[in-house]
Amino acid sequence: MTQPLPMPRRSVLYVPAINQRAIAKCASLACDAVVFDLEDAVAPAMKQAAREQLAQAFAQGRPGPQCCVVRSNGLADADFAQDLALVARVRPDALLVPKLASVQDAEALCAAVAPLDARVRLWVMVEMAGALSVLDGIVACLLQAGTRLDCLVVGTNDIAKETGVSTADGRAYLVPWLMRCVLAARRFGVGVLDGVWNDFADQAGFAAELAQSVRMGFDGKTLIHPSQVDAVNRAFAPAEAALREARAVVDAFAQPAHAQAGVIQIDGRMVERLHLAQAERLLALQAAIAARAT
Repeated sequence: MTQPLPMPRRSVLYVPAINQRAIAKCASLACDAVVFDLEDAVAPAMKQAAREQLAQAFAQGRPGPQCCVVRSNGLADADFAQDLALVARVRPDALLVPKLASVQDAEALCAAVAPLDARVRLWVMVEMAGALSVLDGIVACLLQAGTRLDCLVVGTNDIAKETGVSTADGRAYLVPWLMRCVLAARRFGVGVLDGVWNDFADQAGFAAELAQSVRMGFDGKTLIHPSQVDAVNRAFAPAEAALREARAVVDAFAQPAHAQAGVIQIDGRMVERLHLAQAERLLALQAAIAARAT
């Protein structure tokens, strides 16, 4: 049976759910996913208007060709129940929940999202000091409850606010926590997205942090402005040299003589089946990116 292509998550753009023009523009954007934000980007007095506007946008069809995600308010917020009702009604690709701080929060979230349509995946923000300290427990809880957890989204602004740790110096003081998020994602087999770069006019700073995100092993980066999309898509796309090497590995293991081999030699170097699995994942990602482009 043909396996479904992986979902590219290179560029994930936050769009305020109250901004009708921004929502309308989504159809023309090349980002892999859009997060329609009902939380930080919407003033308390405008929450209901934002929900109504988002409902209208989905009623007219998908707001864009990308993966469509709705970010709710936090579990403890009075707006959460209404946000969840909206998600159940419009059925986006995913629900992004902020402000989880403990395994107990994860347990409460499991109960809250249980009635949702099975097609709605779950994304969660990692932005609270408590979440960083028990992240493995939170992820394990959500997965064991069958919540269709699909992605962790790092909230660097909130981490800095919560802890008082500076984001300066190339985020040197945040690196241990950022890598903890990547490790948890890899351990449990879910996606992981880096936080936003706030000063979209600072192209040099953005380029440096983007390169850091790629080297850290994130799947993609969350964004606050459409001008950041193209650079992120290029940075997180597989390099042509890597694709050539991946094709060579796949082709070599496909030869009848290597059907049962655990290790083979390619151009003077030893290649194991773990490299075959990596090569297949890379080629599948490229195929998904190509499909997304069409």
